[in-house]
Amino acid sequence: MSGYKPYSDNELIALLREGDHTAYTEIYSRYYYLMFVFAYKKLRDEDLAKDFVQELFTRLWLRRDDILENGNLAQYLYISIRSRMLNFFVHQKVESKYIVELKNYSSETSAKHSDYLIREKQLADYIEKQIQKLPTKMREVFLLSRYKLLSNREIAEKLDTTESNVSHHINNAVKILKTKLNAMLFFLFI
Repeated sequence: MSGYKPYSDNELIALLREGDHTAYTEIYSRYYYLMFVFAYKKLRDEDLAKDFVQELFTRLWLRRDDILENGNLAQYLYISIRSRMLNFFVHQKVESKYIVELKNYSSETSAKHSDYLIREKQLADYIEKQIQKLPTKMREVFLLSRYKLLSNREIAEKLDTTESNVSHHINNAVKILKTKLNAMLFFLFI
């Protein structure tokens, strides 16, 4: 049993901010059930409520420095979990709309879909040709960034150059490609 039971929330917060695991455990013991009941009432799903509470306490530990020492811990926890649940509900709503849109899209005629695929292929080919026309170093940096998904630092190390040089090459490549693509789209829609 924790010797921190008689400590106030403010004392526990101060200890938590210092990285005290026992203070964290005491906070968890005090508030887990309350947060679970709160989440369950809103979500009506036990497993999901447990996930939200677990995430709440994980974030509490990771963001312990952000908690005000003289703040209201219960209020902080309630607001945090409520905010995460609201984001979840918004995401669910967006996801539902996306699914409806996806179903509507899939119900369109296959001929229209084939036409889009052909145009998409032509556009991809055009972009690929424009990438191949970029100066050698710029093209190499751009491909490492966009196709290999390397960070500027990784590219700089790989090519033995500076991060600012990598960033400069990427920015210039994007500007060139954007200009050529805009010109192509302009003529396409005339």
